[in-house]
Amino acid sequence: MYYSLYFISITFGLFGLLIGSFLNVVIYRVPRGESIVTPGSHCPDCGHALRAWELIPVISFLIQKGQCRNCQTHISWRYPMVELLTGGLFFLTAMLGLDTGINTTRLLLNLVFVAVLVALSLIDLDTFRLPDVLTLPLLGLGILGAFLIPGNPTGWESVFSALGAGGLFWIIALVYPQGMGLGDVKLVAAMGAFLGFPSIFLAVFAGSFAGAFLGIILLLAGRKAFRQQIPFGPYLALGAILTLLWGTQLLEWYWAWAR
Repeated sequence: MYYSLYFISITFGLFGLLIGSFLNVVIYRVPRGESIVTPGSHCPDCGHALRAWELIPVISFLIQKGQCRNCQTHISWRYPMVELLTGGLFFLTAMLGLDTGINTTRLLLNLVFVAVLVALSLIDLDTFRLPDVLTLPLLGLGILGAFLIPGNPTGWESVFSALGAGGLFWIIALVYPQGMGLGDVKLVAAMGAFLGFPSIFLAVFAGSFAGAFLGIILLLAGRKAFRQQIPFGPYLALGAILTLLWGTQLLEWYWAWAR
């Protein structure tokens, strides 16, 4: 049984490498308003159209020694890192989900959630923006999936979690617009739709804690000024992924500790 579980999870992980390659396209093109379909993958410097063997996740980067084959322009290490990150997260999501007997369609929905969170995190790091073209469909997909697919959260729980978490962050954005953008509001609403209650609050707490902790380290290291803007999306995404993977265990630990 465990051999089958690992084999299926590894298959999902390999599929995640391919998705990570596609996410690199999304991360680069969406903020620029470009199509993610056409033109095909190409070098942004010389326009060289990439062939199939140049698009193999991670391996092509290593074979080409991190350079464009045509113009020898350096290729950022972030491309294979996004592929590896997505592959690793797909492997973990599949392994932990299948081990609990998750509905297969719900698992696929969770994989979409994870993939979009990765894309949003990198886009926010680059642009300090969380584009509606990704956050709003993610919100709608989370609610629709909750109504149509068995599992947690249920449909109305998804709706109320999205409204509650999104509404709370919307109020924060109104009171403190310098520290909270509407993109963060929509992302939190989408997280609520996928995670439900009380998991959404665990995700927000984990993300906020991670953001505050890293912010303090950067301040002490002199890498950030006190009022310098820091993108919040990656930390929210981290909290959401941690909750998706280990939320039940974390909540059980917390309630046991609280008693």
